[in-house]
Amino acid sequence: MPRWRALPEELDPQVREFAEQLRRLVERSGLGIAAVADRTGYSKTSWERYLNGRLLPPRGAVEALAEAIGTDVGHLVTLWELAERAWSRSELRHDVTMEAVRVAEAKAALGEYGPPPATAERAEPPAAVAAAVTAVRGEDAGRPATPAGGSGSADVRAKAIPVRGPRSRRPGGPRRTRLLFVVGAVGALFVIAAAVLLLGSGDDGKVATPAPASVSPSAGSPSAAPAGVKCAGSACAGQDPETMGCGGSHATTAGSATVGTSYLEVRYSKVCGAAWARITQAAAGDTLRISAGGAGAAAQSGRVGQGADGHTRMIAVGAPEQASACATLTSGRKGCTVPRTASPGEAATAG
Repeated sequence: MPRWRALPEELDPQVREFAEQLRRLVERSGLGIAAVADRTGYSKTSWERYLNGRLLPPRGAVEALAEAIGTDVGHLVTLWELAERAWSRSELRHDVTMEAVRVAEAKAALGEYGPPPATAERAEPPAAVAAAVTAVRGEDAGRPATPAGGSGSADVRAKAIPVRGPRSRRPGGPRRTRLLFVVGAVGALFVIAAAVLLLGSGDDGKVATPAPASVSPSAGSPSAAPAGVKCAGSACAGQDPETMGCGGSHATTAGSATVGTSYLEVRYSKVCGAAWARITQAAAGDTLRISAGGAGAAAQSGRVGQGADGHTRMIAVGAPEQASACATLTSGRKGCTVPRTASPGEAATAG
């Protein structure tokens, strides 16, 4: 079982009762502090502070402890809320007391109660000031007062209850506060303006405007292409259009022809900068070819295997009208496509 330290005498009674209740619950559960920390997610050091009265646990820690040891969360949170209000009142009283002490000491240091003795190496505060300091330090529910001249003594409440940093009241009051706010705001504006000038200006001193992204990808680089597109331009030559993501919604029919009962197309993908031939309603053994036109131009051939459809691999073209497709059926019929802009009657079909 944990060996508890004595709770600080300066604790508020409500906070003391809550800390003792937490200790009883932990003892009843049979858990050590390390096990409590592991099950609640709060560190062992934090729980040592909570259970020794040095720090009030947050509500989340209290709820986690109740769940870990199987006690009623609502009842324990009710006790925590009472302790939290008492803790806040203790902090407020401590802050008011310390501020009164600082004001009295500041007045004494400024000689408000009379000039310091000329012969003394270090003048002690007048008796009236010492009495005032002692009174304000001892006003918190009769707790031990710190000696007026004891610079090395710490306020006894600080050992039990962590308090916020001392509030310093600077001379000048609201007027000085407003002045500091204005100076800070102007300084912030200068910093923002400098950042804009340093980071956003071009060589001519004007603010640089980002260049619009190119619509079409550069040859051989799919970095600017839509998701799923894996090639562009010459990098697509000899590649399968479906595998490289150039087909589907990324492709259009640039030319077509009816060869016998088969339908022949030139499929063109702008994002890939490539074209290929496709045939549907065909028979196994039918062949098709895509070319860019002219002797020695790029071309790809294909053959229909099983099924009634087939397509060639791709060739790189700069525009859809640069590509044409031809098909030779096993029945002996031949035909080539014409651009989509031409009349369908112009399709070259051979018997």
